[in-house]
Amino acid sequence: MEKAIFCGGCFWCIEAVFKRIDGVNNVVSGYTGGFIKNPSYREVCKGITGHAEGVIIDFDSNIVSYKDLLEVFFAVHNPTTLNRQGNDIGTQYRSAIFYTNEKQKIIAEQTIMQIDSSNIFESPVVTSVEEFKTFFEAEIEHNDYYDLNKNQPYCQFVISPKIKLIKKLFDDKLK
Repeated sequence: MEKAIFCGGCFWCIEAVFKRIDGVNNVVSGYTGGFIKNPSYREVCKGITGHAEGVIIDFDSNIVSYKDLLEVFFAVHNPTTLNRQGNDIGTQYRSAIFYTNEKQKIIAEQTIMQIDSSNIFESPVVTSVEEFKTFFEAEIEHNDYYDLNKNQPYCQFVISPKIKLIKKLFDDKLK
């Protein structure tokens, strides 16, 4: 089992997407990249902890590669907006990859270079690639948020389109 740590705006979105990918055994929402221990959702949302909302993913690399996970990650959020995803604004919503080993770092950096050189986006990728240090699990009410709250407006208007997108683009990688 390997781990991948991605931040791409609201963790509810990223969690909902990666839970549906074959080879992903577990996805946990939480906070990483900050400077205090055990931050709360309220503190992170205020932007006072340095943390980003993100997910830690346990995956079987015999089924899904790290590169495959990166492709999904870059497809379901905007990696060209600094400290912002849609209406979510602040460093807590930044696009970031936290690598667990040198191989992940190289793959992430190469993927970003490939995206930039292919001009997929009108602006360059601003996703940071940082060494993973600590991850603090979010409060329990954030676990499985989309699956438990599909009828809420945020889920319908923000997360459901991402689920539809991965079904269209990555049907062969879904559970």
